[in-house]
This record gives sequence, C-alpha cells and structure tokens, in this order.
Amino acid sequence: MKKFFWLLFTVALLGLFAWTTFFLYQKSQEAPVVYEMATPLTTDIFSKTVATGNIKPRKEIEVKSKVSGVVEQIFVEAGDEIKKGDLIARIELVPDVEYLRNAESNVEKARLNYLNASRDYERQKKLYAKALISEFEYNKTKLQFDLAKEVMEATEDNVALIKEGVSKYGGKVSNLVYATATGILLAIPVKPGTFVIESNTFNAGTTIAQIANMDDMIFEGQIDESEVGKLEVGMPLTLHIGALNERSFGAELEFIAPKGTDQQGTIKFEIRAAIKLQDGVFLRAGYSANAEIVLDERRQVLAINEGNLLIENDETFVEVATGEQIFEKRKVTTGLSDGINVEILSGIELSTKIKKRY
Repeated sequence: MKKFFWLLFTVALLGLFAWTTFFLYQKSQEAPVVYEMATPLTTDIFSKTVATGNIKPRKEIEVKSKVSGVVEQIFVEAGDEIKKGDLIARIELVPDVEYLRNAESNVEKARLNYLNASRDYERQKKLYAKALISEFEYNKTKLQFDLAKEVMEATEDNVALIKEGVSKYGGKVSNLVYATATGILLAIPVKPGTFVIESNTFNAGTTIAQIANMDDMIFEGQIDESEVGKLEVGMPLTLHIGALNERSFGAELEFIAPKGTDQQGTIKFEIRAAIKLQDGVFLRAGYSANAEIVLDERRQVLAINEGNLLIENDETFVEVATGEQIFEKRKVTTGLSDGINVEILSGIELSTKIKKRY
C-alpha cells in the first residue's frame, strides 16, 4: 500500500512538472507582431511661425499740464470720446514763493517807473500845448510813458498768471488742461489732489490724460531670429486674441526691426502689423495676441505622416509593403513639413502602402 502511494505521488509530481514546463514555454513564445498599414494622402501643408505681442493704437497722445500745481477737478472719464480742445482738468496753482516774490517786486518797480513817466508826460503835454517844446521832445516823453505802462501791465499779468493761472489783460487761462487730439480717452493717470509738474524744456511733465485713435490699431510683437529672415513686409498675418475667445483678425506686416534685442539669451526682433478691424468688434488697447504667419505653403500635394519616415545617414526612407507583413526600405525625397505631415516629392505613390511606425 505504501508503494502505491509513493508511486501516485511520483506520477503527480512529474505531471505537475511537465505542465509547468509547458506553461512556461508557452509564455516565452512571443506573439507575432502585426504591423498596421498607412497610405499617403493629398493635403495642404503650411509652414508657420507664431509671434507673441499685444494690440496698440497707432497714435497715442499724452496730454501734459502747462503749469505745476495740484489737480483740482477732472471733467472726463476713461473711455469717453473727446474732441480736440475739450476741457479735461483744472489745476490749482501752487506758486513758488521766491518766484512769486520776485514777480511782485518787478510789479512794484514797474509801477514806480510808470508813475514817474506819467508825471513827465503830463508836464510835457502841457508845455507842448503852449508850444514851449518841440514835437520831437513831446513824442519822446510820450514814448517813455507808453513803454512804462506796457512794462507795468506785463509784470502785473505775470503775477496774475503765477497766482491764478489767468492772464489779467489777455484773458489766457494756463491752469486748464485741454485735449490736444480727437479720439478715445484711454486713461487718466492722476486724481484730484495729485501734485503735477509742468512740461518744459528740462522736464517732460506729468501726464494728465492719454488719448488714442481706436480706429487705427496695430499689432506689435517679437519674433525669433531663426524666423525673421523668412519674413517680408506685406505678408498677411492672422491674429488670435485670447480675450475675445481666440477670435481671429487679419493683419498685414508693415515693419520688421533692423536690430534685435537680447531677451534672456535669445535674440528677438520687433515686428509691427496693421490690423484689419471688423464691424461691431471693439479692440481694446493692451490685448495680448498671437500672430500666425505663413512662411511657405503647398496646396494639394502628396504627403505622409512624418512619424513614418526612417532617417539613415542623412537619407530618408519608408518601409513599403511588398507582401503580407513583408516590407522593404525605399528611399523617398521629402519637401515641406508642418511638423505632422511631410510632402513627398518622389519615391512612392498615392496607392503605396507603407508600414505605420507611430
């Protein structure tokens, strides 16, 4: 009985070993690879580049103050349409104490000269009426009187301008800021109570308002040096503006910078394009945009997916099906590529089946 159990155990062990060996053998056998087929297609191929930038008005004017002081009142708001000559703000003058004192001193000197010239003139006038002096002497005295009067009025006018910004005799107002162009008010960088500096020979002055013509917009962007040599003035661009749900606008390239700038180790060139506005769509200054530029194109040409190419020793091949899962390498000549599809100039035809490698 013991021998029977030992025999049974031995047979079972051998059977398990045989089954394990067969199972491992089956697992070690790789399934035959079945390659998918691909065929060429006829399509359009475009070589494109993208420039990033933003939308700007072609003409943007900064309105400055003619006097220094504190902004007293602003009469307009950003976004308003204004015309040249419209009132924008009023400035409360804060005159320089020393400058004002000198101007007042000049007024006093001019007044004393005027009083003295007035007395001489009245005296000479009476003598001339009695024919006691010549006409030449009379005219000379009258000229001195007129000059003294003019100097006094000029100095008084200067003090009035310093104190109030209004000419005493001419009625000219210098503390009022007017629009210097017609357009839309983009921004008012100052608020009531803000101190502003006048625009003069040595100082640009504080900007009171920014005005632009929003009917003439441009795209300003940057393009890499590797692409700038392929651009030409007059090329069409397609602008995609993210703020308008990627809405597209046409544009025409009108400027390519002759000099590049170093931006984090990469040379970039500025480009500018005139935007073709669309009816009913308002473009705001400062919108970010991407300009898509077509550098080259091929229409309805034979092409394959670029992933199906083999490149060996600077030569390009595809694997052409010659039978069921049988392939041979065939040299092809390629043309323009868009990064997905590549133009095939020679080597295969539209009906050729090739090994799909991607």
